[in-house]
Amino acid sequence: VETSSRARLKQSSVVQSSFHSAQVHSRSKRSKSLCQADQELLPVPVPAPTEKAFYPLTLPPGTLRHSLSGTLAQDRGYWQEEELPCQHTYKGPSHRTISRITNRQQQQQHYQQQGSAFAHEGWAGTGRALPLAGNGWGTQWQQHVSRSSQAQYQAPLHRAASLHSVRSVGKGVDVMDGASIHSNDPLDGLDMATAVRYLSESDAALQILGAAYIQHQCYHSNQAKKQVCDLHGIPALVQLFSSDNRAVLRYATGATRNLIYENSNNKAALVDAGGVARLVSILSEADEELRKTVTGVLWNLSSRDNLKEKLSREALSELTEKVLVPLCNSTALNASEREIFYNTTGCLRNLSSVNERTRQKMRDTQGLVDSLVSYIEQEETPDDKGLENSLCVMRNLSYQLYSELPPSVRLRLEGPRRATSIKDSEAIGCFTLYSKKDTERHENLSILSEVSRQPKGADWLWHPKVVALYKLVLQSSDSNSTGREAAIGALQNITAGETRWASVLSGVVLEQERMLPILLDLLDTNSEMELRPLTGLLRNLARHSSNKDHMATNVVKVLVSKLPSDGHQKTPSCEVVVNMCGALNNLVSSSSLAARDISYFNGIPKLVGIKTSHDNSSGGYKAARAASTVLGNMFQYNKLHKDYKLCKYFLSC
Repeated sequence: VETSSRARLKQSSVVQSSFHSAQVHSRSKRSKSLCQADQELLPVPVPAPTEKAFYPLTLPPGTLRHSLSGTLAQDRGYWQEEELPCQHTYKGPSHRTISRITNRQQQQQHYQQQGSAFAHEGWAGTGRALPLAGNGWGTQWQQHVSRSSQAQYQAPLHRAASLHSVRSVGKGVDVMDGASIHSNDPLDGLDMATAVRYLSESDAALQILGAAYIQHQCYHSNQAKKQVCDLHGIPALVQLFSSDNRAVLRYATGATRNLIYENSNNKAALVDAGGVARLVSILSEADEELRKTVTGVLWNLSSRDNLKEKLSREALSELTEKVLVPLCNSTALNASEREIFYNTTGCLRNLSSVNERTRQKMRDTQGLVDSLVSYIEQEETPDDKGLENSLCVMRNLSYQLYSELPPSVRLRLEGPRRATSIKDSEAIGCFTLYSKKDTERHENLSILSEVSRQPKGADWLWHPKVVALYKLVLQSSDSNSTGREAAIGALQNITAGETRWASVLSGVVLEQERMLPILLDLLDTNSEMELRPLTGLLRNLARHSSNKDHMATNVVKVLVSKLPSDGHQKTPSCEVVVNMCGALNNLVSSSSLAARDISYFNGIPKLVGIKTSHDNSSGGYKAARAASTVLGNMFQYNKLHKDYKLCKYFLSC
């Protein structure tokens, strides 16, 4: 069930990332992870049997099992898919004054040296001789360029130099950043209708002027964005995407970036005008600044659910082939390349959260998953934003993985049915050759040996080697919290469900990689965003563990300590409480040692408090039912009744 900007999140949520400026170093908002309802049976009332007739109860539906990654803004319980708002910063007045004086002095010296010849040489200092529309206008435009930061035309379009810095690259920069604005500025006296008309002129200088005016006006005015759309300026900008003039491309894409920021109508108009295909074609340019702007525009477009499928059809393969694969094959990335990679993976992160068709298309795209894995393996900066996005894409692509795998792959992973295997095993007299546990272990080992080859493409998503990849991320003490959450969520997804392969990978986590101590250490946090997938993963591992007594010895004490004293406490959340009760129930249903430890570590009063004292919310009811199920299964161990300090509580279970 997908969410919109005004819909309340219920069952599962598609979590996305909105586009952040690379030069704003504030931490991004935490990505949200939610999960699919657990497919377990409803609780069945069972009378208190004897020790020989043990019928473990099961938890009700509603447990978090699968999860998606991304970035959303949360406001009063609603998940909003809008871009992040502006964050204003200001330069000191003295800094602006000094800059203006310095610029004016440089102007005077420049005019004295070059005189009137300046107006006939085109764009001074750029190495490009652009035709100008008349000496008078040309002189004004050149003076504006000489006053402006040269990076506005020759080099990067600096995002952080403006009086307004934003957290989404979608809004980009103001074309007037760093400039000393005087009365003879070429943008003075223009209006939007004239600027839009200039876009269709054959003169490149006029095209640049029109695009620069639109970029400047749309930076701070929502009315200007609407006006450009009403004047049919977006199709005109799209036509400029095919220009052979590098400066025209820069200003046209910069104007587009500001134009679509927080404006869904303009985004739809850009896509309808064929802008995606034209933007993708620009990715072949060797200009890194231009590629940063284009990938930023694509990332911003991907924040809208109704545009994601079209983006995946028109841009996915080109983004992978022209950007993702070349950058991941590079030995070291410079700052510009890192930002391009960050923008690209941000777009992929949003696309991977939309629906099954898009996820399957991304899994099948040649080089996409391999490139992400390569970047995760090689990146040494734990808080790298590109690493965070890569992990979130991997997590999203593992969502509902086993149900979305091709039938041939699913059959190979599942192997023969358990019932068939047991039925067909030969017997000696009245005894089977192998026990049920030995038979399943033998089959799991044979399947592991079959897939032990080097994974390629989508095979990485379910291959045992990917567990070691996520382990490296979780072992890093300096790792980004969102990256940790994504790695845990991916492990939660590939161990979820009743499939054979989920059980196999759970065994890899517990026995081969021995990750249980790492996961228990991570429980020492108050972050709900990390606790949700982490407790969901522990629940999955408790279900599939082949040695529940051993796991109970290590897990029960930690989980009981995290339980709230009653259902009225707001932390941890009801979802986390349901997951922890689910993990405890999976252990108690097969291990009397788990039931004994819950009693020993004073878990019974907490479970009773959650069951009997809670608010009337749906989450509170789910937590109460989960706690009641654990208590019911504990009560069935008659031999432990004498050890229960609070046996009176069980009379109402």
